[in-house]
Amino acid sequence: MPLLGGIRPPIAVLCVLLLALAGLTAKVLGPSEEAVAPDAVLSSQRYFAEDGAIALRASIDERVADLERTAAALNAGRPVRPGRVLSDLGRTYQKWTGTTVVDLASGDVLAARGETIPLGWLDRDVLVGERALTPRMVRLETGDVRLMTMAVLDWADRPQQLLIASSSLSVPAVNLGPFRSMSVVAEDGEVLATAGFEQAEALNSDQERKELAFLHRQMTRLADQAAVRTEEHPVRAKEPGSRGYPGVSGTLLGGAYNGRVATAGYASLASSDPEEKESVAAGLGLTVVALLPVVEQQPEDSDRRLFGLAAAGALLLVGLVAVAVLWSTVQRPLLRLFLESRRLARGDLRRPVSVPRRGEAHRIGLALERLRRRLNGEDEGVGTARRVWVGARGPLVATGVLLLLWCVPVGLLLNRTDGSVSVPTTMVNDQRERTDLIADRLRRALNEAQADLVSASRLIAAGDSGAAGRLLEDALVKHTRYEALYLVAADGSVTARAGGEPHAWSGGEDRPPVRVSGQGGKKPVIQASAPVPGGDGDTLVGEIRVEFLNSLLARPGLGEVRVVDSAGLTIAAGDGFRAFEQLPDASLKDLVRAAGVRVGAGPVENGLLLRDGDGVTVAAAAPFSGGGVTADIGWTVVSRQDAAGFQITAYEREDRSVLAGMLGLAAAILCLGWIHLVVVRPLRALARSAEKLADGDLRTVLYPRYHDEVGAVVRSLELLRQQAQAHRHDQARRPSDAPSGAGAGGR
Repeated sequence: MPLLGGIRPPIAVLCVLLLALAGLTAKVLGPSEEAVAPDAVLSSQRYFAEDGAIALRASIDERVADLERTAAALNAGRPVRPGRVLSDLGRTYQKWTGTTVVDLASGDVLAARGETIPLGWLDRDVLVGERALTPRMVRLETGDVRLMTMAVLDWADRPQQLLIASSSLSVPAVNLGPFRSMSVVAEDGEVLATAGFEQAEALNSDQERKELAFLHRQMTRLADQAAVRTEEHPVRAKEPGSRGYPGVSGTLLGGAYNGRVATAGYASLASSDPEEKESVAAGLGLTVVALLPVVEQQPEDSDRRLFGLAAAGALLLVGLVAVAVLWSTVQRPLLRLFLESRRLARGDLRRPVSVPRRGEAHRIGLALERLRRRLNGEDEGVGTARRVWVGARGPLVATGVLLLLWCVPVGLLLNRTDGSVSVPTTMVNDQRERTDLIADRLRRALNEAQADLVSASRLIAAGDSGAAGRLLEDALVKHTRYEALYLVAADGSVTARAGGEPHAWSGGEDRPPVRVSGQGGKKPVIQASAPVPGGDGDTLVGEIRVEFLNSLLARPGLGEVRVVDSAGLTIAAGDGFRAFEQLPDASLKDLVRAAGVRVGAGPVENGLLLRDGDGVTVAAAAPFSGGGVTADIGWTVVSRQDAAGFQITAYEREDRSVLAGMLGLAAAILCLGWIHLVVVRPLRALARSAEKLADGDLRTVLYPRYHDEVGAVVRSLELLRQQAQAHRHDQARRPSDAPSGAGAGGR
């Protein structure tokens, strides 16, 4: 008989699965591994480092793009004096610590602004070859590191000039919150810049100074580890960036001091879309490390181990009863039928058939006994089979109910959480700070868009009338943030355009340079503008794609993120929205109003832990603040996420309980369905065939379909059918032969 056929394999598999599930239950429902810091806090640090890396990468790439775009526009126009170049560059962009124009033929400095840029690092490799004009990191005499960005100014009637802009590799200007520090780390693990550390002179006690020294040591040690880990390719890294982060990111644990352990997240600078767009910043080998000391997590109560063992013991008890039911009501009767049918097929008709008590096995046993009596020449009066309402399906239903008695309470009732779940304060703080970081990124992106328009408007003013269209087309290709660019005259007419269909624009000195319109339409229309110098009222207008803003809001670990205007109407969202819809929750509206209240210099970000019934939600609101043309635009970034998505012990226990219940249910469905397909359903068909055979149907040939116990019984019944058919033929010949023999003897 095949090893995988019959009733034994599914019952054996059920036993193995229940034993494995019992062991898994004892482990996952018992005490979890003693981590010194919650997983939710560690994941939040990784997300924070990723946000910092994204902000730094975008800042560096934007600086390089601005310088290259300015040089390209200057090269396309008339020659400009070096001093004028630097003056216009400084008025348009306030992002460089120093700028210099160098004559490439003589090496003389033609003009300089800001801090002095050393030129000793300039060599042939910088100007020619595969890495020509690639940004370089240069250390100044003061020990500070600067990023040098270069572009060539090339006019037909003048020698080539090299435009150099120096910028600091400082930590992104983000709100780090209490106790957090952040560093920018080079490839060799050297810390290039830090932020968030207190000054030792400002501390009041030696204990605080010792803790500060401890944190500095931890940052140095963890920065070295992060630099080593980020050398690996993101695809092959052990901790690749989760949820689509293109670089390498992860978490690190440092030492402990005074009851607090140093946790860190790290992320390498990487292109937002490596397949489509190269990133200059991604090639610098920089890593952002975020360090936060958190209170050490206390070990769990030892009663949790007994709790897991109790749940596993209950499963073993239920499984033992379920297997006993299957063995006594399905397996044992079927094996008895197999042995009895084989005995009859071999010709042993002396001993009566041992008939099972119930179900299809009872019907088949009675049919075998009737066939035995018929073949033995005895009276077939063995009684009639009991009427079967459920049959062999009854034990399967009973077994399923027994297993459900464990699966349902474990999956739906055990370790259930409610609104009293404790959420670490760090999670609320991180939600607030990361929301503020998103608001800062969005504000800077809009400021950059308006600065680009200012730069382009000056080039339009310096060029001829026919060059405006070409310049707009070129700007639209280089900047994916724009949906349309157009030049609007003082009377409102569009004189040049590129991209989509322009929307209405009304100028005026009292109108903000960045505004929103399109109420009642399918999506908001976000317009940024810059007047054309000497253009008699001409204005360059750029429509910013809503999809571009949505892409800035989509960050893992923040949940639902929206941008609302001063009236609380949605302008953009990270996961889809209806234009100008209200916030979905009254508590979010109150949070936005509270964040907009001016405190000191202006509005501040705010975060809350909202408990509503059994649900816990972490929400934050960060209004636009800071410099630039969008500082007073009145927008607020709002984020909200369900705390059930955090890696908190209470929610993890609930998920484990649900998983254990689902695994038990899956094991029951698999094994009981297996038994129904290979045993119960064929057994019911066999019972009907056996009763027909016992009733005298000797013409229907019985073909075994399965190579198992049921198939063996079918083969035995076929042999009995053939014997009964031969027995009938023998009886039919004997009466016809008897008169012939008597007549012959009389003669």
